[in-house]
Amino acid sequence: MAETVGSLVDKLSIVELKIYHMQEQAEREDASDDFRSRCGERLAVLRRQRDDLAEELTDLLAAIASGRVVPKVYRQFKMYNDPSYRRGESGG
Repeated sequence: MAETVGSLVDKLSIVELKIYHMQEQAEREDASDDFRSRCGERLAVLRRQRDDLAEELTDLLAAIASGRVVPKVYRQFKMYNDPSYRRGESGG
């Protein structure tokens, strides 16, 4: 499984923001009917995307809870601001 809980939550957060703002556009009284209609169509697509992501997250969490999936933990190896990685300085 390529997705992680964190990446799915991130994607869900982003699509929820898009839904919120597209809903605002779909309800604009100063916009043309055609514009609001296109926004409504896009809103439907965004909601389907959100539902798909939510289902994928639910499935992943269930797989983790059942032990079928064990999340991998990748450590961060940050090299910036670490003097031991600079030329002429040796690390211990």
